Amino acid sequence: MANPTAAMLVIGDEILSGRTRDANMHYLAGALTEVGINLAEVRIVSDDRDAIISAVQALSAVYDTVFTSGGIGPTHDDITADCMAAAFGQSIDVRDDARAILQVHYDKAGTELNAARLRMARIPEGARLIDNPVSAAPGFSIENVHVMAGVPSVFKAMVASVLPTLTGGAPLISKTLTIHRGEGDIAGPLGALAEAYPALSMGSYPFQRDGKYGANIVVRGQDTALLDEAMGKLAEAFS
Repeated sequence: MANPTAAMLVIGDEILSGRTRDANMHYLAGALTEVGINLAEVRIVSDDRDAIISAVQALSAVYDTVFTSGGIGPTHDDITADCMAAAFGQSIDVRDDARAILQVHYDKAGTELNAARLRMARIPEGARLIDNPVSAAPGFSIENVHVMAGVPSVFKAMVASVLPTLTGGAPLISKTLTIHRGEGDIAGPLGALAEAYPALSMGSYPFQRDGKYGANIVVRGQDTALLDEAMGKLAEAFS
């Protein structure tokens, strides 16, 4: 049986402008691989209502699970929560459960829960809250979409909250062989090996070091014995 699939929607003008380097995709890919969920697509959209709604609807319809990052903070351009409500036809307002979480957090900090901070308690009516042990403001899950903060430390904490609720598959095992030849020499034998092992994924990642060409051949799969067999034949082909 094939592993469950997932997609990620990264939201934010700061990512597309190059002002911020996204670290969440790399983290999520690794975390999902460990539990046997295949991250199959990643999209990045601007802080544009129509773009966010269109993207999340499209991804939600195709993949088992969708993760979003960004746009659930207290400022005017944090529009993700409203977009998610619109995408799934739900109403949105300040929810008592989310407000109570924020109230406790800001009371402990001796900080006012003002109107801006209260925006982070705006949650679609039918959504389930995602725990945020870092900064309290919750994320939420709506249908098969998990809506999370863009700040990496908070995103990681929210992923840790969500993963135990998902059904995974067989973890993907990855092995690497470094070959000190150009890809032109590697392509033929590697292509033949890939055809012989259709259950495995094989990729070639070239490099140049000290004026010499080479490539890291990465083989991935769920069957350890099959993976070992293919790696043995790969080593023989380039010995």
